[in-house]
Amino acid sequence: MSVKILTDSACDLPKDLIEEYDIDVIPLVVIDDDKEYLDNVSIKPKVLYDNMRGGQVYKTAQVPLKVFENKFEDIANKGESVIYISFSSGLSATYQASIIAKNSIKEKYPNFDIDIVDSKSASLGFGLLVYKAARMAKEGKNKDEILSMLEFYIRNIEHIFTVDDIEYLFRGGRVSRTQAFVGGLLNIKPILDVSVEGKLQPLEKLRGKSKVLKRMLEIMDDRAKEADLNAQTIGISHGDNLDNALRLKKMIEEKYGCIDFIINEIGCAIGAHSGPGTIALFFLDKNYED
Repeated sequence: MSVKILTDSACDLPKDLIEEYDIDVIPLVVIDDDKEYLDNVSIKPKVLYDNMRGGQVYKTAQVPLKVFENKFEDIANKGESVIYISFSSGLSATYQASIIAKNSIKEKYPNFDIDIVDSKSASLGFGLLVYKAARMAKEGKNKDEILSMLEFYIRNIEHIFTVDDIEYLFRGGRVSRTQAFVGGLLNIKPILDVSVEGKLQPLEKLRGKSKVLKRMLEIMDDRAKEADLNAQTIGISHGDNLDNALRLKKMIEEKYGCIDFIINEIGCAIGAHSGPGTIALFFLDKNYED
């Protein structure tokens, strides 16, 4: 039996890959004052970023429990085998909601063949897991093979990112008001990553934009000493900042000879917290051997 890959919109995969590999994507919820939108469905990233530059503050919410229950029941009715790969449980309650929904649906459909995987990742770090799983599913790999790969990717995926304005991290509750004020005053550009528990954590602080991409490349070099980067798919996502994304891509091409990249805009669910101007880099610290 073929394996269906289900995920949510925080994976930030490009539309063409979602369609090519028949990936089913459930949107997270984005909230503007008292109005709710579906990520990348009823609100698009460009609109969100333009509004944020104008001072609009957005909030986000998990995929609602009822949405999961309806989706899972539909799949169960069809008798399909599914893997749901979730946005990091360290950044959203979406994973927990999916577990509750799974347990509820299995009471009615005890033979429902579903595995739920906490990606402990975000944006294209998460997206690379989903992309690899969908490719393997299309190639006819069985569920155990896909789950084994996902376990490896979760252990070894690296996230390195920077935000253009530390104020957005304050609005999202990631830094204090004082840190945001001082950071803005001194033109501080933080570099952050995602911990093994799937939570954001700060790495370094730099003065000014000019040093940031170079430093991200240096961190990549340090963390990928056991990896063959030119044999990987490298992920780069951005908050309405394609020029810098392409600049980073060129730097990686020149240093490592990499040829396989996925570059995409950060969606609304993550962009609501990271803000416009964000640049994020994703790769494995060890290569996966099929």
